[in-house]
Amino acid sequence: MAATLLVAGLSGNHSTTDFDLLGYALLAAGGLALAARRRAPVLVLAVTGVCAVGYQAVGFDVPAVAFLFAVYAAVRAGHRIITVVAAVMMLAALPLAALALPQDMPVGEALARARGALELAWLVAAGAAGEALRQAERRADEAERTREETARRRADEERLHIARELHDSLTHQISIIKVQAEVAVHLARKRGEQVPEALLAIREAGREATRELRATLEALRDDGKTPPHGLDHLPELVERARMTGLDATLTIEGERHDVPAAVDRTAYRIVQESLTNIARHAAAATASVRIDYRPDALAIRVDDDGKAMPDTTPMPGVGLLGMRERVTALGGRLRAEPRNEGGFTVHAELPVGPTS
Repeated sequence: MAATLLVAGLSGNHSTTDFDLLGYALLAAGGLALAARRRAPVLVLAVTGVCAVGYQAVGFDVPAVAFLFAVYAAVRAGHRIITVVAAVMMLAALPLAALALPQDMPVGEALARARGALELAWLVAAGAAGEALRQAERRADEAERTREETARRRADEERLHIARELHDSLTHQISIIKVQAEVAVHLARKRGEQVPEALLAIREAGREATRELRATLEALRDDGKTPPHGLDHLPELVERARMTGLDATLTIEGERHDVPAAVDRTAYRIVQESLTNIARHAAAATASVRIDYRPDALAIRVDDDGKAMPDTTPMPGVGLLGMRERVTALGGRLRAEPRNEGGFTVHAELPVGPTS
């Protein structure tokens, strides 16, 4: 656009004055300003308008094409009222610029020259084109939001359907197994008989299956309407672990800042699952939870002094697999392994991006 305006200025008929260099500079500036039309449409509208009035005032009879593009960009960005005001000011300023020429010019010729520099029809067309594209983009965004809401609603419905199926098909049977095993263990002990290891294993498996199924159903029925647990609830989580006899501590490092909601929930779930595994399987006396707020990541580390040894390979259970899936989905890293000094460690790093 800058090159087009300069060519039009060089090939046009205009009186040679001391302001020719200024006129060429204004022609080039009006075109080059359009490079910023997406980032600052209102500023570009003002700059192109001033440049058009300026080169008209110094004698360059060149149409204000750059201003038309600026009108289109401003309306597309949603600045309709400002654009209308700027267009009216331009329609009034161009005749005055023509009258300000060094040589005397009749009023009629000045008005004709201003009308040639900025046709009202082209001005309306530029604004209409910007508004049409803005409306099309708005409808496209609305359609995209509608599709996302529809997909989210279908996912919620499917999740609830799965929860109902699991509840109807498994809960009753698992409850029967658990109750029958409890009764059998109670009767055996009441009669003074030795309880078979297989029966104890069945009882423990029933209890574990009930807990896991309850947690799964709660996750499936979570519709996002209830406030989710996050980093703010970690002190309560650690306190509950202490009530079970575990000497648990919580340490917060770094400057605390807001993190994405998904990271907030995942951090809580990692600590929750880690403390649960320690209580069930580690036979540990102490556990430490460390949260490190970094500029670009949130680090979570949970250590215990349990029975895990460096030469043992941990069996990946449902809880550990769930943690790994959550961390991977956020683009983070998870390390869960025995410590050299004994015990087990879970170390996760979750990217948080630039802080707000």
